[in-house]
Amino acid sequence: MSQESHLPFALPDIGEEEIEAVVEAMRSGWLTTGPRAAAFEKEFAEFLGGGRTAIAVNSATAGLHLALDACGVGPGDEVIVPDWTFTSTAEVVRYLGADPVVVDVDPATLCLDYAAADRAVTSRTKAVMPVHFAGYPVDRQLTESFAAAHGVKVVEDAAHALPTSTRGQLIGATSSDATVFSFYATKTMTTGEGGMVVVTDPAMATRIRTMRLHGINRDVFDRYRSTAPSWFYEVVEAGYKYNLTDPAAAMGRVQLRRQPQMAAARASIAHRYLEAFADLPLDVPIEPDVPDSTHAWHLFVIRLRADAPVDRDGFIAAMAQAGVGTSVHFIPLHKQPYYRDRYHLSPEQFPVAEAEFARVVSLPIFSAMTQADQGKVVTAVRGILA
Repeated sequence: MSQESHLPFALPDIGEEEIEAVVEAMRSGWLTTGPRAAAFEKEFAEFLGGGRTAIAVNSATAGLHLALDACGVGPGDEVIVPDWTFTSTAEVVRYLGADPVVVDVDPATLCLDYAAADRAVTSRTKAVMPVHFAGYPVDRQLTESFAAAHGVKVVEDAAHALPTSTRGQLIGATSSDATVFSFYATKTMTTGEGGMVVVTDPAMATRIRTMRLHGINRDVFDRYRSTAPSWFYEVVEAGYKYNLTDPAAAMGRVQLRRQPQMAAARASIAHRYLEAFADLPLDVPIEPDVPDSTHAWHLFVIRLRADAPVDRDGFIAAMAQAGVGTSVHFIPLHKQPYYRDRYHLSPEQFPVAEAEFARVVSLPIFSAMTQADQGKVVTAVRGILA
């Protein structure tokens, strides 16, 4: 299959405006965290509706780590995480010496099953980390009720969830202690690598800003832009190196302005797929059934039924032969050697994730897709399954 005839699973939606913004940032001399990163943080908080502090970081993984740290998670604590997620959701718990408690997911949404989470709570439970899988919103009422019932912190993994809303509020504008977004290259908006932590508590914001850059008690941007001697700083904690660069932030500011258009493009593609695949032997993603809730359509995950003419792996191979890239989201945590062996996880503990993993495939859905790209996906899927 030639490169020209192959449609990749994902491509970033980058235009001349993003390129010009990055070049301008480079020409300004601010190559590390500077005025564009500060502006990006302000604009992102405003996008969510104000009243929140947004802190730019170099990855969502870094953001999750900083958020849990600011929530006071430490050695001996437990954090409940869904089985159906990327390793970063669980690994950041281990960074802090705490233990991720992996629970099964809801069969309809593949998001955290709060009934399973209820059963997993112990005296050591410090926090819960719901994941808005594929851009589907976890109901904020369920999250708020769980947190109140058990007295735990909430850190939302919103890597897939921009812009996603639940009961009339954007993810990131709810009552959770922290929400973390990803700007990785394949996400609904990108800075190449990057992320954003959103909080409401000023003390948490201060802690995250301090730990983001080596535990220094002054922002490096404030020190370097000062015209007066401003060399003195203090290291008040053993921090990390998690700051976002200005060229990346410059790209992010443009991408943020384009979010309405990019989100509409993804929704249009999703609805074309929903209509095109309605008669095939597969299950398509569901749309939110909670009032005033929306889907970001970061991923479009189909699930092959038992009467499909091919199994999941055969479908992936046939799609590649047809020139269409696909992926699998996710390989559940209980199947990963580190979590399986350390926490003695078995398939029987996760009946939903175990069953669904064997039949899930993610199809291309990105805002830069042309009508021809979409048609290529539809034709390939129907050619294999119809």
